Amino acid sequence: MPPPPPPPQGAMATGAANHPLPCSVGRPKGTNQRRRPASLSVRASSDANTVTLLDYGAGNVRSVRNAIRHLGFNIRDVRSPEDILAADRLVFPGVGAFGSAMDVLNRTGMADALREYIRRDRPFLGICLGLQLLFDSSEENGPVSGLGVIPGVVRRFDSSEGLIVPHIGWNALQITKDTQLLQGADGHHVYFVHSYHALPSDANRDWISSTCNYGESFISSISMGNIEAVQFHPEKSGATGLSIFEKFLSPNSSGAKAPAHRKASKLAKRVIACLDVRSNDNGDLVVTKGDQYDVRDHSSSKEVRNLGKPVELASQYYIDGADEVSFLNITGFRAFPLGDLPMLEVLRCASEKVFVPLTVGGGIRDFTDGSGRYYSSLEVASEYFRSGADKISIGSDAVFAAEAYLQTGTGKSSLEQISRVYGNQAVVVSIDPRRVYVKSPDEVQFRTVKVSSKGPLGEEYAWYQCTVSGGRDSRPIGAYELAKAVEELGAGEILLNCIDCDGQGGGFDIDLIKMVSDAVTIPVIASSGAGSVEHFSEVFEKTNASAALAAGIFHRKEVPILAVKEHLVDSGVEVRMQ
Repeated sequence: MPPPPPPPQGAMATGAANHPLPCSVGRPKGTNQRRRPASLSVRASSDANTVTLLDYGAGNVRSVRNAIRHLGFNIRDVRSPEDILAADRLVFPGVGAFGSAMDVLNRTGMADALREYIRRDRPFLGICLGLQLLFDSSEENGPVSGLGVIPGVVRRFDSSEGLIVPHIGWNALQITKDTQLLQGADGHHVYFVHSYHALPSDANRDWISSTCNYGESFISSISMGNIEAVQFHPEKSGATGLSIFEKFLSPNSSGAKAPAHRKASKLAKRVIACLDVRSNDNGDLVVTKGDQYDVRDHSSSKEVRNLGKPVELASQYYIDGADEVSFLNITGFRAFPLGDLPMLEVLRCASEKVFVPLTVGGGIRDFTDGSGRYYSSLEVASEYFRSGADKISIGSDAVFAAEAYLQTGTGKSSLEQISRVYGNQAVVVSIDPRRVYVKSPDEVQFRTVKVSSKGPLGEEYAWYQCTVSGGRDSRPIGAYELAKAVEELGAGEILLNCIDCDGQGGGFDIDLIKMVSDAVTIPVIASSGAGSVEHFSEVFEKTNASAALAAGIFHRKEVPILAVKEHLVDSGVEVRMQ
């Protein structure tokens, strides 16, 4: 598997730095520099306030940088194997696939330098893949040999019995060793996003500091001397994660953290805040909200609804307890997505203040600009990742890819390209269906459901026709068929909308969500229609949805995020409480 491509030249590579929007938290010098996979920047130093970062150029490492800087530390990037050996504290936020990461480390000579650094028992923190690479090998596109520091093989979660894979969301730790790094983390949820895991064994038991249960017990952190590594993402685990980072960076710090409202025991259901972002008639980026995808007021002004500024709202939702923040870019730039510099800047600024996962969708596709320069969807997605996105959401392109796949049985779509390089956990497919009532399932070739409420002519069944271009154009494929196809093509998560319910406040379309969440073994996010706290408990009690997303009720302050979570706790639903 090849490492991620370098950013394309021209507008994408330099434009964002030339057209910044003001951030309330200023970006340190050099934040917008672009990095190739094997080109890692400055030599390490012995400065007590400096952390050495091994960034080999795959995925979103900006969030780790922001967390380190948020805690008052400077960053030196690794350029050579010697820089690793000269580090006082080394952070390795592994992102992407095991094989491509080891290829870069071996090709640059950094694998041997890492082994020697760890042998010397120098302070080391590995994150996610940075933990997995310490083991002997991985089955991911393999077997592939790892660094061989810890005995064991990294294996994929087994979805054959219905386990949802990837393991995405906030789960609980079972702490097995008294370590400073995890002091205070007991009873709190931390954020995981991965499909592969290392299992405890007699050979590696002395390394294990915590485990996590998801289908089976797997290793969630290790500790041996000064060597620490975690499978979860502390930079995306809110205050708890920042406290863990602080304990590594400042071993004498207490790492203050908010008390848990309820002891975490298992994977939590997620509550996600969604921000539809577009330019208004004055050219300013605003958060808006549609009524069945119509974002203009019904008054005589017909202006785009303005519900606030994107970064400010995202920051507030993080403070309020949102488990994720999702940006949907509906601002345009249809002919040239990478000309959308303000949206990239929104991501950069938000990632400096929001320490939970960020998803962005809209405009992620192959395209050719006016000069004939071709840009692949992988290049577009790479820029969003570098700007702070943890996951990208694909809409219309996924519909076309699924149609082609169902016709030919093969595909070379944007979805597959991005999934191969960044892992399927980084790819969300957004499905926008519209309900079509029928009298009998025999009337259509698509999967139907017996609806809870009959249609206008007394129809008892419906199928859900998928749309593209923001709901403007219908396609000959159903939501069930699309969901099954994109799972095969490499999607790691499905965002399931419903045009009929959008902006209505009458609740999620339970019939649709149950049909799709029962059909796939990847996480499903319920979207469209939330109007009360009861709608959230209903969707979790009646369907297999892993998360529920809302927009308007949060923007208009009709239903606070905390009220949703308190209601879910009272209903017996596991959620993350700050």
